[in-house]
Amino acid sequence: MTYRIRPLAVAIGIAFAAPGWAQTMDEIVVSAERDKTAGSTTQLDAGALRQSGARSSDVASLLQDVPGVSFYGAGAVSSLPAIHGLADDRLRIKIDGMDLIAACPNHMNPALSYLDPSQVGALTVYAGISPVSVGGDSIGGSIVAETRAPEFAAPGERLLKGEVGAFYRSNNQARGGNASATAATENISLTYTGAYSEANNYSAGRNFKNYTNTGRAGHRLDRDEVGSSAYETGNHTLGLAVKNANHLFEVKLGYQNMPEQLYPNQRMDLLDNEQKRINLRWQGDYDWGKVEARAYHETVDHFMDFGADKRWWYGPDSLGANGTDPINCGAISGSCAHGMPMKTRSKTTGASLKADIRLSQQDLLRVGSELQKYRLDDWWPASGSGMFPGTFVNINDGERDRQALYAEWESRPNERWTTLLGLRYERVSMDAADVVGYNPAGMGNQGRDAGLFNGRDRSRHDNNWDFTALARHSAGSSLDIEFGLARKTRSPGLYEAYPWSTWSMAAVMNNYVGDGNGYVGNPDLKPEKAHTLSATFDWHDAARNYELKVTPFFTHVTDYIDAIQWDSTNNIPRATPLRNQFVVLRYVNQSARLSGLDLAGKMPLASTVAGELGLKGMLNYTRGKNRDTGDDLYNIMPLNAKLTLTQKQGAWDNALEVIGVAAKNKVSDARNETKTPGYGLVNLRLSHSWKQVRLDFGVENLFDRYYEMPLGGAYLGQGRTMSINPPATDGMIGWGTPVPGMGRSLYAGINVKF
Repeated sequence: MTYRIRPLAVAIGIAFAAPGWAQTMDEIVVSAERDKTAGSTTQLDAGALRQSGARSSDVASLLQDVPGVSFYGAGAVSSLPAIHGLADDRLRIKIDGMDLIAACPNHMNPALSYLDPSQVGALTVYAGISPVSVGGDSIGGSIVAETRAPEFAAPGERLLKGEVGAFYRSNNQARGGNASATAATENISLTYTGAYSEANNYSAGRNFKNYTNTGRAGHRLDRDEVGSSAYETGNHTLGLAVKNANHLFEVKLGYQNMPEQLYPNQRMDLLDNEQKRINLRWQGDYDWGKVEARAYHETVDHFMDFGADKRWWYGPDSLGANGTDPINCGAISGSCAHGMPMKTRSKTTGASLKADIRLSQQDLLRVGSELQKYRLDDWWPASGSGMFPGTFVNINDGERDRQALYAEWESRPNERWTTLLGLRYERVSMDAADVVGYNPAGMGNQGRDAGLFNGRDRSRHDNNWDFTALARHSAGSSLDIEFGLARKTRSPGLYEAYPWSTWSMAAVMNNYVGDGNGYVGNPDLKPEKAHTLSATFDWHDAARNYELKVTPFFTHVTDYIDAIQWDSTNNIPRATPLRNQFVVLRYVNQSARLSGLDLAGKMPLASTVAGELGLKGMLNYTRGKNRDTGDDLYNIMPLNAKLTLTQKQGAWDNALEVIGVAAKNKVSDARNETKTPGYGLVNLRLSHSWKQVRLDFGVENLFDRYYEMPLGGAYLGQGRTMSINPPATDGMIGWGTPVPGMGRSLYAGINVKF
């Protein structure tokens, strides 16, 4: 069922748009997709995304007003969305039907980082139970991003249109722009969209460290400056579509050049990322339904090393006064290291074929098949000191192939009931070739660990089954009830199965959760299997001016991939856990349980001379527990709430937003996760629109409040980051300091259509 409403009538507050803009430019469509999920699907179209683009260049962060969604801190344009405590590879994330995989041991290039908000035509979140037609090889929800759909001219006419925009944010001097153009006839459409943005480091609300050195002569950071939070990126998409009768043929080319994205919670920084992709699609509409075929190919060349805020030279004589600069290190040698270059190259090739078949007026059958082939090489060239004389091969000829078949039956037996049953089979095959360290006789048992890895069978084949059963019942004009049950399965990723070295220096480079620890892979990992119960109770008046939605959920995961502390010297689980420091861990299968509640609602307040006043809000709570150890799961967002006062008058659309987050006291002891205190923030948003121009401006963190991000990870943004627990004199803040959030920031954005 689809509702066409004004933006600020959305209960979960997913967008801020003026009525004038909606009437003359882009009306926002929020599709509840009630026949496909248990009440937790939200779709944002291009209009809503462009409004949010003035505040952020990170596509994932545009989902911040979706109940149940939180974000792992990462680079400024590469945050990792989490849905009900499940994040990253546990979610199914697609761009224009392509399954894209992060090709980096730190997951610095997740799928959504390849788009700018201005390039997105629609963004859909399945926060409840994902139907089998949109989710495979995942145990959480699904996120589907689509670039702008092709536009065609009216018969006998030509279409020529475009759009330009720019923004600025004060705290980190973020600036950028976007442009798009479309030229079309009745049957042919050519579209280009491009965006560029860059920013400096941002500042927290107050000083959070007692030193300024970075390990580089003459380069210091203020005590309130969050090191390694700068970035620069450019994204481009070119699309050609041809329409003929009931057929649509489309090709889209994508390119990203990211010269830099620094990471405050990782020991390395992204210093170059180039992605190229091609996506081919055919769609045919028939009397009995529709068919879609797709084929795509992506290549990624990724490079990491130490950015400007992190120490570059390492070696026995590399520390100068105050831990700043090398004394005698010259050219690369066996006793002194010149950075730590790390390179990754991947190729992803995929295809899909799906059909929607109308069996009757009440019944629809969806069937489909998918194929994906993923290839990955991850290697670290020699640079001296302990990283000498050869190349460290982290993953060699990594392979991960998926083949899937699914069928889904949607039925509407009467006006009050809608049901959906789905079954999916997926075969996942993985393998990797032999590896080698910098020096088989060198430090960290490189020879021992490589020998053990090379001497075992590393190939695996998983046969995974998913099942979903969903239903919606309209109990009356003021209550809708939706509920569902699902079994979802996910096989481990290459970076969970194949990183082989227990050496702490190598292990800390294999970390995609930003907690500062080192991780060792496990080729024996079993697929995760999640059983989820979810329901939504939706109370509303007939006109939906008043709404209250309550969504409880429960997920039990067998063979959950967690981690245990590892004794690298003896290559066994650590008998006595280490506390208050960074540690080496190994991935293992355990059992987990996640449960929680989402609330979202809205109501009008008053109609005054100042305009229409309204109130909307949401509250999210998630609890995650390891049932084998009794430990809390890592990076679970604590209780949080958001309350927004809205005001609309003429072309003005404004909002005052108050955010409250409870203290994070339930943390993962195995990972020595750091607790964070609770906090409150206030944001002010203003916008004014004309027929073809829109201005957005406001203030984030109005009162310049200092806060630590519950999912931001450990601060590793400056100084010596290669050693797992370096002395404090070496210019790294060490264990125990979470990454702080951004202080007060004024922003302004403009968008012009022509």
